[in-house]
Formats: sequence, C-alpha cells, structure tokens
Amino acid sequence: MAGGIVSVGVTIALGVNGDGRREVLGLAIGALEAETFWTDFLRSLARRGLRRVKLVISDAHEGIKAAISRVFSATWQRCRLHFARNAMAKPGKSGRRVVSAFIATAYGDARGGQGQWRKVAHQPRPSAPS
Repeated sequence: MAGGIVSVGVTIALGVNGDGRREVLGLAIGALEAETFWTDFLRSLARRGLRRVKLVISDAHEGIKAAISRVFSATWQRCRLHFARNAMAKPGKSGRRVVSAFIATAYGDARGGQGQWRKVAHQPRPSAPS
C-alpha cells in the first residue's frame, strides 16, 4: 500500500531463566490477535532452542492461548496488568476506585486472593453506562 498507514503490533517475548533473571527471547511484528501469528512466533522461539516452557503469561487473546497450547503445551495465565486495565474500563469513573481497591486487595495476598475474588464476584454490581 503506497503512502498508506498499516497498523501492526510489536511483540517482545521475555523469559525468566534459572537464576530468576529476565531475558529477551524474541521479537516479532505482525497481527497480534491472529492465532497464525502467535503459532509462527512461538515456533520460531522453539526452533531457536526454547524448551521446557512451564508457564506463559499474556493478555487473554484466544489466538495466543491456542498457540501456547499447541506449541508448548504450557500452562497459561492472564497478565495482571491486562486484567486490571480491562476491569478498570468496565465500571465507569464512579466505580473505578472500588474496583481498584478489590484488585489491589486480591493481588496483595496470595493466600487470601482467591477468597477475595469470590467476595468481589458476589458484590452487588452498580449499573454502569454501556
């Protein structure tokens, strides 16, 4: 497309090594929500030697979740930051403070977090403009 603008995303894969240090594993540019993009990207990491992947933390796109399962058979976990951003977008300005407090409480206590999430799930929901 001559002279046009095309929207693409940049992905950077980070890993944690045996010493607990983060390392950049790879970088790719493409259509980030497409399963084919994620499958190709993860396979490129595997071809370069990435093995024994135990856990992948990412946003909740169906494409990446399917690719993780297919390529690495690893456990998937939703990224806390993406979860919080998505949760904060739902209640509107008036409800953000309450949602933020619930999220902080749940993430602040690893043992009590699941119980806190159950409490949050059963809280009355104020109506928010859609």
